[in-house]
Amino acid sequence: MSTLRIKPFHAVHPCGPDAPNVASVPYDVVNREEAAAIAKENEDSFMRVVRSEVDLPSASPYDDAIYIQARTNYDRLKETGALIKDKEAGIYLYRQIMGEHKQVGLVACCHVDDYNNGLVKKHEKTRQAKEDDRTKHVIALHANSGPVFLTYRGTNAIDALVDEEINKRPMFHFVANDGVTHTGWKVENESALLKAFGEIPVAYVADGHHRSASAARAAVECKNANPNHDGSEEYNWFLTVLFPATQLDILPYNRVVIDLCDKTPESFLAELATIGNVAPCENATPEKSGTFCVYLGEQSGWHQVNIFPDTIDANDPIASLDVDLLQQRVLTPMLDVGDPRSDTRIDFVGGIRGTKELENRVNSGSAAVAFSMYPTTIEQLLAVADANLIMPPKSTWFEPKLRSGLFSHDLS
Repeated sequence: MSTLRIKPFHAVHPCGPDAPNVASVPYDVVNREEAAAIAKENEDSFMRVVRSEVDLPSASPYDDAIYIQARTNYDRLKETGALIKDKEAGIYLYRQIMGEHKQVGLVACCHVDDYNNGLVKKHEKTRQAKEDDRTKHVIALHANSGPVFLTYRGTNAIDALVDEEINKRPMFHFVANDGVTHTGWKVENESALLKAFGEIPVAYVADGHHRSASAARAAVECKNANPNHDGSEEYNWFLTVLFPATQLDILPYNRVVIDLCDKTPESFLAELATIGNVAPCENATPEKSGTFCVYLGEQSGWHQVNIFPDTIDANDPIASLDVDLLQQRVLTPMLDVGDPRSDTRIDFVGGIRGTKELENRVNSGSAAVAFSMYPTTIEQLLAVADANLIMPPKSTWFEPKLRSGLFSHDLS
């Protein structure tokens, strides 16, 4: 039986003291204006690589010039010494601490064939435009500029080796402006850790479905452009950070809808009572699966809805997800929300923003109703991926996010 392949690589990374200056939030958690504001304050921010349109404000979103600019900015960071490339291949550890939460991942490369053949398991569909964008970005840079966030079922042997390594001198250590602490190490006992990871049969994409899909597509383009392709090329591998599933923290992905389909708040609450028990609540955060909270404005306040338990099929990995229960029981039949990937009447709010953001959306009039969700569990994510099924869109929100620029992987 095949097992997941993991390979050391020649990491491109900042010099230790430069890490906080170079590192940036991922490309997909900020809009164009926010990205421009970040880059304006810092010439060496990796935001100029992952969102290079900040240097071309008049360019259309997918203009070829944007990808050329990304390569120019990436090369400049190398030329000035803000980024350096390790002469010796290695594997690395990347720890993040956010409040009381801590997670430590292995930074290494996985093989695109393992992604294509299902040893790196997916649970989401990708959007074509976004996948095309990241593929062009990889090809232009000839590098993976951001790691794919993978998870795996951990072992005591791996945990013990990781604990030894993180007691050694780090490559970088800093607290970002959002309060998250980032620390990295180059692994010294590489052979032992690689051997321990040899027991891991599969990994799961936690966050980064577009990055992994684009890495696989870029590998095909590189292969087709190389008449001497023999399978040993670096472009057959893509950058990942692998975290044990037990360390991950999934936050809810909340929903807002802009109108009530001509219903009043009172009539909508009455309709919700046909699928579960409805009662006013002080705590806007659901405490268990099968429950969601709904906000209809300051006059109505928050209500909790407990879906009738005997109507939930706990053995169905999709139908038992809270986001699917809400879609199938409420959003589609009661509010006429269609495909959440394309319906413009629905929007999604990451749990990191809290329930006050939901209240603000409704109180401001930009939405008519908000839903505070119970988060998808890591066990549910693994079950869906193991069953080769696809989660509804916007099912998971992982925190903390991986910083871009701390590790990059050149494809040659």
